[in-house]
Amino acid sequence: MAYVLICRDKLGALDVRLANRDAHLAYAKASGLVRFGGPLIGEDGAMAGSLIVLDAPDRAAAEAFAASDPYARAGLFASVEIMEMKLVFGV
Repeated sequence: MAYVLICRDKLGALDVRLANRDAHLAYAKASGLVRFGGPLIGEDGAMAGSLIVLDAPDRAAAEAFAASDPYARAGLFASVEIMEMKLVFGV
């Protein structure tokens, strides 16, 4: 099943994002669950969150991925929304 994660950074937390970026990318790649994703960009042009689409067996697996993400463990996110989606077209 496809799940989308919409993660919004805490204000002023760009340094946390940058400090944990390599670990986050390695975690996402090693998980085998990430179909695609990338940073959300704020109106000021700076990274302001993450959008990740997972191919996970169930919601519990999507929640576990989100909770173990190095960004989440570092306290980067103000909010994380997880929704199941029906993938109709795309990657």
